[in-house]
Amino acid sequence: MPNGLSPIADADDLCRLAAAELSAAYRAGSLSPVEVTLAALDRAEAINPLFNAFTMIDRKGAIEAAGASEKRWRAGEPLSAADGIPTTLKDIVWVEGWSVRYGSRTTTSAAYDKDAPAVALLRRAGAVFIGQTTTPEFGWKAITDSGLCGITRNPWNAQKTPGGSSGGAAVAAATGAGVFHLGTDGGGSIRIPASFTGIAGLKPTFGRVPAYPSSAFGTVAHIGPMARTALDLSVMAGAMSGRDISDWQQGVG
Repeated sequence: MPNGLSPIADADDLCRLAAAELSAAYRAGSLSPVEVTLAALDRAEAINPLFNAFTMIDRKGAIEAAGASEKRWRAGEPLSAADGIPTTLKDIVWVEGWSVRYGSRTTTSAAYDKDAPAVALLRRAGAVFIGQTTTPEFGWKAITDSGLCGITRNPWNAQKTPGGSSGGAAVAAATGAGVFHLGTDGGGSIRIPASFTGIAGLKPTFGRVPAYPSSAFGTVAHIGPMARTALDLSVMAGAMSGRDISDWQQGVG
């Protein structure tokens, strides 16, 4: 078995496995996307009262997606190296079937009817969306709090901030509540919380990851990956990279 895992690995072990380790275990049949997703969901629910990283945890949707992934792996037909990997999405990118509030009480709670292009790419790669992470209102500052969701706290010291604006994503990554974490970055909103929480984060090159809908930060705003390790970051970046006609950066990168 990969890395000497026992057939009944505890949740703490599952939450610390890298994407490549999970893919190898799925392929070998020693772990399933469903059990890994359940561990990530349980972890998210355990850490959220302490650090307030999530605006919403989608247990039902995640388990359904993980079940579909499990069938693909058993058939030897995974969609990508990201298939079955627990993933979080910042409350600033469109997700079909989810309400996206941008951390603001001024927005509607109606569910969106389409994915942002980067989210669609991750979905097509088989990533399992476990929940939505916190942001300050409209992602405008480098600490993560809002009137809508409250204060997000650093897991290394709950009296400190995890930075922002992708602070919820950084906390989820640092605590093992998912493997891949989608953030956004205009003036450091991925890089600052990554450095504050000891994880990896990348502001991609123009045009690498489709940026839509456009941001108030205009030409400096990017959508990018966050993860516990640089290797996980590279797998996630590969899954969410691609061209999309709606992205104004398409002709730049």
